[in-house]
Amino acid sequence: MNKDHSNGKICSPIVIALAVAVFGVLAMLVVDHGPWSKPPVQTAEMPNYTTTRSAAQAVGATVTPTAPKLQIEPVAPGPKPVQPANPTPGAIAP
Repeated sequence: MNKDHSNGKICSPIVIALAVAVFGVLAMLVVDHGPWSKPPVQTAEMPNYTTTRSAAQAVGATVTPTAPKLQIEPVAPGPKPVQPANPTPGAIAP
């Protein structure tokens, strides 16, 4: 009756799954942090531009000024906003 059951063999599915998981984690660590995955050292380039316009022109872009804002804004249509009943924060209405 016990001849079909395993007698504590190491090949149980849990042990196999654990071995695959450990192998996967170790493989990821080797690939991500190995000596071949170091980023190349790059020196910082110092910009020699004093204005935005000169920096933009150095890369071939054009700078166009925005339209000037009107001195007097027109009155917005619709009703004006209502003042709050309690202008001080935390005040309780009588």
